Amino acid sequence: MFKYSLDNKRYHTLNYFYKQKWHQKISKISLNGNFSCPNYQNNQGCIFCSLSGSGEFAGSKTKDIKTQFLEIKNKMDQKWPNALYIAYFQANTNTYAPLEVLKKKYEEALDIKNVVGLSIATRCDCLSEEILDYLEQLNQKTYLTVELGLQSMHEKTLKYINRGHDLQSFDEAVKKLQKRNINVVVHIINGLPYETKEMMVQTVKHLNALKINGIKIHMLYILKNTKLAQIYEKEKFHLLTKEEYIDIVCEQLRYLDEKIVIHRITGDPKKEDLIAPNWLLKKFCVLNDIDKEMKNRDIYQADAL
Repeated sequence: MFKYSLDNKRYHTLNYFYKQKWHQKISKISLNGNFSCPNYQNNQGCIFCSLSGSGEFAGSKTKDIKTQFLEIKNKMDQKWPNALYIAYFQANTNTYAPLEVLKKKYEEALDIKNVVGLSIATRCDCLSEEILDYLEQLNQKTYLTVELGLQSMHEKTLKYINRGHDLQSFDEAVKKLQKRNINVVVHIINGLPYETKEMMVQTVKHLNALKINGIKIHMLYILKNTKLAQIYEKEKFHLLTKEEYIDIVCEQLRYLDEKIVIHRITGDPKKEDLIAPNWLLKKFCVLNDIDKEMKNRDIYQADAL
């Protein structure tokens, strides 16, 4: 058994990490702080981003943070009645607001019973020194993770997807967070238009060199009412098959330091919004097939290092 897993996975699982730190079940509650995104306002947004700002499974932005939290918690309690919680600010860019607004929303979540940490999804270009200083203070009183979207290390791809920042800006943001001892989790997307397997592996190698704390690996999927859907209709670029995706993920894991926690390893689209690929709807089949392929190849996370 891999030393950073409790369930025969061959990579460093989030479940293992949480159990080692808190010795009990941790549930993440996805929240919508009703934030916007500077890239959407200034640059029409990333081509893949949905109308919900990638917060399809978060709470309702029309409700306050505590109400959202408790509604989702009550459902989760039916399965995990004695869990501790991490409040996950998921939708859009969750540091894109005046500092006083951020403080109010974050600390409203932290005041809820059994919340042991915050996870804040944001962009590298929305971390002013003022906000970084506040995050450093937060990090001293709770378990804080900042999730940064990168998607790809390749400048050509970043421009194609209308990301709105370059690789250097991302790298600098990671280093500023690390200087303050704040945990960094990075999102990447496999299967972005016209990227090769080698390019996707290079992205992971770059993140490994940055010594990030965790990673979320997504598969590109096409949602209705997105710019990507319009482009796909015209260009019909190649979408990865399930077999191609599994092959790439297995190779990427080999280049990640074993201490980097794998927070996510596949996408999770809503069926009613999905255009393609349909194989992503069978999430657990994809997860199981990754496990099987790693076993067949007899490989583990960090094998190639």
